[in-house]
Amino acid sequence: QVQFAESGGGSVQPGGSLRLACTVSGISFRQFNMGWHRQAPGKQRELVAQINISGTTYYADSANGRFTISRDNAKSTVYLHMNNLTPEDTAVYYCKVTTLDSWGQGTQVTVSS
Repeated sequence: QVQFAESGGGSVQPGGSLRLACTVSGISFRQFNMGWHRQAPGKQRELVAQINISGTTYYADSANGRFTISRDNAKSTVYLHMNNLTPEDTAVYYCKVTTLDSWGQGTQVTVSS
């Protein structure tokens, strides 16, 4: 059974930065594409960024140029570096194995002055 340990969320001021980390267990991590999703209050969950097993990345328009997704296969961990945060980035952030319908508890990111 796949399990996720997400961390790195918190409260920051607009323009600040955070690095989220998600360590995955229960699968052969290096063989799976990984994504970060987020869900803001009252909104649907949305894909923010994805990284394939080859290292190819994809970003939603809202994240492009500000967020960077990366992975460390030796640590079974996927990261999301977020810069220049705005209040619109406030949400619970979840990592996900793209081909598995399983979610962790997520980590809260709050951007407020």
